[in-house]
Amino acid sequence: MTIAPQVLAIDLGTSGMKAALVAADGTVTGWAERPVPLVVLPGGGAEQDPIAWWDALAEVVADLGRTFPDHLRAVTTVCSSTQGEGTIAVDADGNPLTRCISWLDMRGAPHLRRQFGGFPAYQGMSVRNIARWLRLTGGMPSVTGKDPAAHMLLVRDDMPDVYRKTRTFLNVLDWINLKLTGRTVATVDSILTSWVTDNRKAPSIRYSPALVSASGIDADKLPPIVACTEVIGTLAPHAADHLGLPRTVQVVAGAIDNTAAAIGAGTIHDNETHLYLGTSSWIAAHVPKKKTDVLTGIASIPCAIPDRYLMTALQATAGANLTWLRDKIVEYDDPIVSAGHVSRDEGTIFDAFDKIIPSVPAGANGVLYTPWLYGERAPVDDPNLRAAFLNISLDTTRSDLLRAVFEGVALNTRWLAKAVDKFLGTPVRSMVITGGAARSDSWCQIFSDVLGIEIRRDANPVTVNARGAGWIGAVGAGLISFDDIPALTRNDHVFTPGADHARYLEIYDIYQDLHKRLAPVYRRLNRQTA
Repeated sequence: MTIAPQVLAIDLGTSGMKAALVAADGTVTGWAERPVPLVVLPGGGAEQDPIAWWDALAEVVADLGRTFPDHLRAVTTVCSSTQGEGTIAVDADGNPLTRCISWLDMRGAPHLRRQFGGFPAYQGMSVRNIARWLRLTGGMPSVTGKDPAAHMLLVRDDMPDVYRKTRTFLNVLDWINLKLTGRTVATVDSILTSWVTDNRKAPSIRYSPALVSASGIDADKLPPIVACTEVIGTLAPHAADHLGLPRTVQVVAGAIDNTAAAIGAGTIHDNETHLYLGTSSWIAAHVPKKKTDVLTGIASIPCAIPDRYLMTALQATAGANLTWLRDKIVEYDDPIVSAGHVSRDEGTIFDAFDKIIPSVPAGANGVLYTPWLYGERAPVDDPNLRAAFLNISLDTTRSDLLRAVFEGVALNTRWLAKAVDKFLGTPVRSMVITGGAARSDSWCQIFSDVLGIEIRRDANPVTVNARGAGWIGAVGAGLISFDDIPALTRNDHVFTPGADHARYLEIYDIYQDLHKRLAPVYRRLNRQTA
């Protein structure tokens, strides 16, 4: 049997390195993964080791080769989807000078305020700078410090020896591409959160000399910009040997995870939304124009489709709340674990949760949970917010707490969805749900009940980023066009709002009130110091 050309789709998330073999029709014929630890540091730091990513990539490709040798031999293209907003300083030989400063890292916030402050100011940033960012880029640096604009300043100010040795600052995707090809580039979406580009014309994203000059970072430390679908080269000899692939395999530039997920979910048409549920979550939709809602932190940004923008509304932590619950509340020697009801393997924990959630009524017997484990990005950009259980009593059970976590993430998503409706200018009535956490039937139903809309689940939600990378690679290789993708997508279930919707409307009003009342408290508890 002749095997169709395969794309080796790399999917590097915060939780680890994954890879799949993807055909142009979207068929995913392999899946392998390795965890990569996140190092949390005092003062809001969060880092990962790029070398650990590269080593893990060789391991997952080897796994694919052992299980699907014929499909691996059919690989003609490599394309990546990665976490975004990470920053790696590399030397002239492409070697990382530090660990990657993660998208969760907030240490750069005071450096950002010092670089871009002035009078009059909004959240510590001069209004003049904000106006220029919004006009040219469509957004602005997060005041939390969670993006490369702040990370690079952190390196410049707190690590001057590293800054001096830095040849180029790269996002996560850019570093993987450098390792694959030996070529230093950024994509139109990976460079976005350096906040130095002119994004007013989607097909021709370029650096703005004024923004580069104001950034405080040397212009020659920024990489050239390419389209997500550009073939940036073939595998470098060391990369081909590392992965066990021919040196003739071409590399397509790829995309940041939210860009790739929008392709993988099949939501190609304007205003067609998807909800991604992973460590973080987001609502996204392709739109025809650059636009920004300053108050909610939602903007349309450059993406994989050359003549379109991608509206992205990011929730900082979603599935991370379940990971926290699993790792910090359900301990390794918990009776539930030893009885086999909850596995520490992320692939089966949703099955266990789905047995528990239906046993608790909507509203979690009065318990509310706010899912702000590491601050929030939208519809408020506030690094001081934190998670909390509220209204716990002597009657509260662990099952109540579990359902409250599921509901809290969904309630926060409703808060976000309200801002999305306003941004799009039309209410969203139906949404694709995808990402690893979408495997939970109970959670999908809770989302439908809380949002009051139809939820269409991706038939293979775990592989959405890899499938998106595969399709971007297939477009770059000339195997398909973006217009072909909607007909290739599949959903496995449609969830519709039930009787619990009315109850959640009441709880949502309380949830909004909680934010208003608790935000000042968290500000006092977690105030960021300059």
